[in-house]
Amino acid sequence: MSQAYIVDAIRTPIGRRKGGLARIRPDDLAAIPLTALTERNSIKGADVEDVIMGCVTQVGEQGLNIGRNAALIAGFPKEVTGTSVNRLCGSSQQAVNFGAMAVQSGAHDLVIGAGIESMTRVEMGSDMFYRGELKMPSEKLTWQYTFVQQGVSAELIAQKYGITRPMLDSFALESHRRAAAAQDGGKLNAEIIPVDTIDEDGSPTTISADEGVRRDTTLEKLASLKTPFMEGGVISAAASSQISDGASALLLANDDAVQRYGLKPRARIVSMATAGVDPTIMLTGPMPATAKALDKAGMSISDIDIFEVNEAFASVVLAWSQDMGVNMDKVNIYGGACALGHPLGASGARLLTTLLNALEQEDKRFGLSTMCIGFGQGIATVIERLDN
Repeated sequence: MSQAYIVDAIRTPIGRRKGGLARIRPDDLAAIPLTALTERNSIKGADVEDVIMGCVTQVGEQGLNIGRNAALIAGFPKEVTGTSVNRLCGSSQQAVNFGAMAVQSGAHDLVIGAGIESMTRVEMGSDMFYRGELKMPSEKLTWQYTFVQQGVSAELIAQKYGITRPMLDSFALESHRRAAAAQDGGKLNAEIIPVDTIDEDGSPTTISADEGVRRDTTLEKLASLKTPFMEGGVISAAASSQISDGASALLLANDDAVQRYGLKPRARIVSMATAGVDPTIMLTGPMPATAKALDKAGMSISDIDIFEVNEAFASVVLAWSQDMGVNMDKVNIYGGACALGHPLGASGARLLTTLLNALEQEDKRFGLSTMCIGFGQGIATVIERLDN
């Protein structure tokens, strides 16, 4: 079986809800990193055999197979296929993992795993309704499991692991501090493609940095925020991921494609895993997914140099760190979704893009990315940076 190489990884800036990327259709936005991957690596769109794109809310402008549509918008010839994947928040990490499986097996040689979500233009949860009536979930599910909002699940995790409001506020503040430091130090520049768009007045503008970072926030400001999910709860907006817009993509190749096109891989995918957990507490999936991915890689947690753990809620990351015995100095070193944002279907590929960039910037070797997933799943991927 061939290796699955990450030749390149790129993303757009992450825009705030109704922010700088709000006036770009999601299918147009998704095409931007696809085009960038071909240009940066001197390949043609025709060389790519399939585009696998994660997207959560696949209705409206994100409907009708956005993966295929984005490839065509990017100028790829009609012979290049495209598909759309929905594993909720893990969608684009799953898209990358599916792409890795394809090139490892030889089913394809060169694939793009990507993700997109415009939470401004396509409202989260809008795919659960038909003619204004809520259609999800099925009674056959609710007879078996209690379904709650993810914010409530985040509260339940905080209760289970003894995570307090001050701990969560401190975590959120540190996420913003790390993100601001990464921006100021130019650490994120290598992974971001500036996006040309128009502002509210219709004037041309370029978005080149993540918009969600709050440099002026303080513990006092964070402590004043309400906790809307549960009476007497601890999860505030600051301890939650931001509603965002963004797109991301990774170019994946096997040994044959690397030789054929003269590519220079930046990393290889070592292992991949998914895990199922209780659909009520739902957000504990990263723990077993991490353990499975490490087991498949024949590695231990101490072998990993840098971790990306999606900050869907701060309690998820703190619980994972506590459960796995990982020092937070190695986790989300350039900030996470509390500061950068969480464009649902784009986040998995974004985390892998940031992880690879961080391994290169910090001269480290092994990285692991993991995410919680609604209704009780987790996903994890281990990568190894390659020294060209």
